[in-house]
Amino acid sequence: MGTMTISIDNDVEQQFRALAKKIYSKKKGYLGNAVTSAMKKWIDENTQKQISEREIKLLENGFDMGEFKFKSREELYER
Repeated sequence: MGTMTISIDNDVEQQFRALAKKIYSKKKGYLGNAVTSAMKKWIDENTQKQISEREIKLLENGFDMGEFKFKSREELYER
């Protein structure tokens, strides 16, 4: 388990603490659980964004499917 020291706006801190109290019922470690949950969500969202941007670039560039070796369907299925 890691330890971080951060600085955030007072307004954001108060809102976060109030919401964390509602969700986690001010049990021991409620603030750490809320921060962990928020960080995981942020990581998941940004990871998904990077994946989608990479896949969109692939679609925009297109795929090289090679060339056709058969001119018609009949040639492909000759017996």
